[in-house]
Amino acid sequence: MVGDQDEDLRGDWKAMAFPGAEGRRLAPSGKGRLRFCHGGAVLLGALFLSWPAFFNGFPLLYPDSMTYMDDGRMVARALFLRKFSEYYGVRSLFYSLGILPWHWNLSPWPIVALQCVLVAWVLWLVVRSLAARHRAACYLALVFALSLLTSVSWYADFIMPDILGPVLYLSLYLLAFAGDTLSRAERPALYLVAVWAATAHATHLMLALGLCVLLALFALFDRRQMGRRMRGAGEAAAVVALAAAAQLALHGYLYGKPSLNGERPPYLLARTVADGPGRWYLEKHCPQLQWAVCNHLQELSNDADGFLWDPDGAYESGSDAEREQISKEEIPLVLATLRAYPRAQLSRSAANFKEQLLAFGLYGFDPSPWMLGQFDSVLPGARASYLKSRQAKGALPLDLLTEIQGWTVAVSLGLIGAAIPFLWRRHSPRLAGLSLTILSMVVANALITGVLSVVDDRYGCRAIWLIPFLAGLFLVDWIGQRRTAKRPAQGALAGSI
Repeated sequence: MVGDQDEDLRGDWKAMAFPGAEGRRLAPSGKGRLRFCHGGAVLLGALFLSWPAFFNGFPLLYPDSMTYMDDGRMVARALFLRKFSEYYGVRSLFYSLGILPWHWNLSPWPIVALQCVLVAWVLWLVVRSLAARHRAACYLALVFALSLLTSVSWYADFIMPDILGPVLYLSLYLLAFAGDTLSRAERPALYLVAVWAATAHATHLMLALGLCVLLALFALFDRRQMGRRMRGAGEAAAVVALAAAAQLALHGYLYGKPSLNGERPPYLLARTVADGPGRWYLEKHCPQLQWAVCNHLQELSNDADGFLWDPDGAYESGSDAEREQISKEEIPLVLATLRAYPRAQLSRSAANFKEQLLAFGLYGFDPSPWMLGQFDSVLPGARASYLKSRQAKGALPLDLLTEIQGWTVAVSLGLIGAAIPFLWRRHSPRLAGLSLTILSMVVANALITGVLSVVDDRYGCRAIWLIPFLAGLFLVDWIGQRRTAKRPAQGALAGSI
């Protein structure tokens, strides 16, 4: 009895000393009806996120979607039946493997269910880590608003790994700043989700590595809790290390040599050539070079995608041996270009970064004749259903959706800017950590994709919804603090009466 009373007193002291969500451990979140209620909230949140697929009449597709669904079979045969292939594609093998049990080349609808549940669950964990009261209500209000006003629902219903980038960044925030809110079952599940998300796309692993460095630097400035912050950054780094090890192991097994990217095309070479300085260097020095790319000077393109994917492009038109050699020439050409034209290349890269940072329109869902031609081999029984969809008919209201999201992001940035002084005064490590994670990842995503690949609305759109999500959490935190401040005042007034 005495021990129980002491424990109650310690709990009361913590509640008085640290009002709000961050003054106590939030998980496990209860048993019985409460846990059932929270599970139901997550499922309802997943349902909110799935509305674009139902509105479209079919899961949203991109040409790469067909490749991801098709490549999984070849990788599975190599892993489980030891039936190797000469080529496994250039996309993420882990994403292809991860979604294979959910479609079996029959229907992509279960993939939508998987991605919506994962996104809804991670969003729930984040909201729970910050909301002190009425968590389910706050969560459902946030997810409902995000699903209508931003791209999160569209990308959760998109058969692409794009949505897993934000899932990864939020998972790393949870491990670094809110690990004590995770139950024993949630922590390993979150690790599994985060590792899969990190391996789902090459940029995800790069961004996660940068975030780990940023988290370690953040820990150095928080001297009072440096050890705790460093442990959190270490957990985030463990996710990156596990993902990198998995990539090396799988590619080593399939190709005979460990690699983080497998048979990745020379994206950076194509970007440098398309920017101009790379092409200038080749035109000037090719007579003295023995490079395979010099055999295709006439096919060099101002468009990086054209360089890589057009049938007449410099890379696609080459033989297998030439493409392999061009890939080996990527880093030497990029370094030589930077030495020869540093100002021009850096200026162009900065312009690409700025353009990508502002490019987040809800586009990329246009019908594709090539994609339609892949249905017979990838989803033979789903072609008729797809043809009835709004996407296949080009009838999605993409301009309207883009305008709605643009205004939502603008208002959210204004709200975040106004809330920063409040955050500074309140000293909320979790909210500060989430702000650091989201803002840095949105900027870094634009930097990596715009500079290393091409400027594309899809790259910005997959992450920009995190800004309204952060603004919503600022609002939730502010409302929670107002209610906490009112309760002691009301209690004091009642005592005086």
